[in-house]
Amino acid sequence: MPTLRLALSQVNPSVGDLAGNADLVRSWTRQAADAGAQLVLFPEMMLTGYPVEDLVFRRSFVAASRAAVERLAADLAADGLGELPVVVGYLDADGPPQVSGDAEPGRGARNAAALLHRGAVVARYFKHHLPNYGVFDEDRYFVPGDTLTVVRIGGVDVALTICEDLWQAGGPFAAARQAGVGLVVNINGSPYELNKDDFRLPLVRRRAAEAGATVAYVNMIGGQDELVFEGDSMIVTADGELLTRAPQFVEHLLVHDVELPAATAATTTETVADGMRIVHSTLDGVPAAPTGPAATGGVIEPVADEAEVWQALVLGLRDYVNKNRFPSVVLGLSGGIDSAVVAALAVDALGPDRVVGVSLPSQHSSEHSREDAADLAKRTGLDYRVEPIQPMVDGFLANLSLSGVAVENLQARVRGVILMALSNQEGHLVLTTGNKSELAVGYSTLYGDSVGGFNPVKDVWKTLIWRLAKWRNTDAARRGETAPIPENSIGKPPSAELSPGQLDSDSLPDYDVLDPILIGYVDGDLGRDGLVESGHDPAIVDKVLRLVDTAEYKRRQSAPGTKISMKAFGRDRRLPITNRWRERG
Repeated sequence: MPTLRLALSQVNPSVGDLAGNADLVRSWTRQAADAGAQLVLFPEMMLTGYPVEDLVFRRSFVAASRAAVERLAADLAADGLGELPVVVGYLDADGPPQVSGDAEPGRGARNAAALLHRGAVVARYFKHHLPNYGVFDEDRYFVPGDTLTVVRIGGVDVALTICEDLWQAGGPFAAARQAGVGLVVNINGSPYELNKDDFRLPLVRRRAAEAGATVAYVNMIGGQDELVFEGDSMIVTADGELLTRAPQFVEHLLVHDVELPAATAATTTETVADGMRIVHSTLDGVPAAPTGPAATGGVIEPVADEAEVWQALVLGLRDYVNKNRFPSVVLGLSGGIDSAVVAALAVDALGPDRVVGVSLPSQHSSEHSREDAADLAKRTGLDYRVEPIQPMVDGFLANLSLSGVAVENLQARVRGVILMALSNQEGHLVLTTGNKSELAVGYSTLYGDSVGGFNPVKDVWKTLIWRLAKWRNTDAARRGETAPIPENSIGKPPSAELSPGQLDSDSLPDYDVLDPILIGYVDGDLGRDGLVESGHDPAIVDKVLRLVDTAEYKRRQSAPGTKISMKAFGRDRRLPITNRWRERG
């Protein structure tokens, strides 16, 4: 059986940075060549970044992508890497955008893969299955391909596929079996969700069995707006054996020698299988199999849930800040658990020198909360400042007749004004700190504590916030470091401290009761009856659902934040603001 040394390049592209992404391909291909690779794989839409969204409709961008892939092939050859086959994702088109007046049936923008060799694009593949659920709108953007590209490389028939082709049965993988391929390449831009790694491996095994071939799955890493990609690249044999698996949330070159069946059938120009055309070609001049010890990539086991989520949130925040070229971040430090977790995430993502924490005490701020904010700053080393808000609040109250909730919200809005002023003056990105539970029920002040350009914990339920805080402190102790989050912030009852003795539990059920209802309603789309049948108190369910339904207008105005769940507010959950439907008992 022939052996191919595969190099899976788990890298971090940036949307729109065609030149920078091409440079990544060149540098990582050099590393792969130095490791003796015979075939190098890069993620879905590598050259353009992913997802490009409505940039697809901009013909200048499509033309730039098509030119970039041709130029990349030539540059690789000029680098002395032309003999090494490289598979790279990019944006292509064989017709006008589908939304244009001159659109042609069956033609348009394509989510494409190119095989680069000897200075040219020698084969192309267009994604067949187009996802149109959750964060994906690919039916809006792309036209599906109907042809499976099979290339004979080093005596092995290799089929090219892209992301969603793996997630649905039939189509390319069924055609790959009928074509008798030995290897299916699957390049991905698969966003992170908690526990997705648990069902990704079984899924790859199912497709490998369906194709009767080894599957090389390569996924990008990095943050792109609300999305974060965790890598988790792997190679799985036709009988389900996991040969190698990459770590999560880091760039990594996974190099592994794979024994594959030799191609025996004569190559034909075109056949038809499972409703797809199959086009065969042969690649000459592949690098010789390296001598010496076999390359083994190893198997990295996924980490615990809290560690996984923490890494996702750190990476999502770091890339949002760095890719958008913000020099630093600023956030309000209340002494509570949410701001403490966000501050710790920011320091882990950016370093303490790029994080400004501001204590904004009012007359209702407890002494212990002020002390806890100062303690966190000391533990993390961030730039700590104190800006009392009471004189500013008093100035408003001297000119406005306000009482009750209006006064509470005024305090939050004064804090927001101060943070935005520091942002304008010093260039920081403001981080807001509201968790998913609070966003769900509208427990926030619009233009107050909701002020910010990014929310690292937007998709994190309150109960998970506590788990993350405890995990982060335990992890610090394990490494002999100072725990970043004060125990007082973790242990005390949550409070907005906008009125005397105020606690969250004055307005909301305990979070241990609230979060399961919210998870069922928001993430699971359960109605009232389903929630009650699950064992939740009907009166509490009615209250919670009313709060969620009436807070949609607030959520629509909230800052973006890293998605970690199956249904995040924003891209995933799309409900009308003006909506009279209510779940009733």
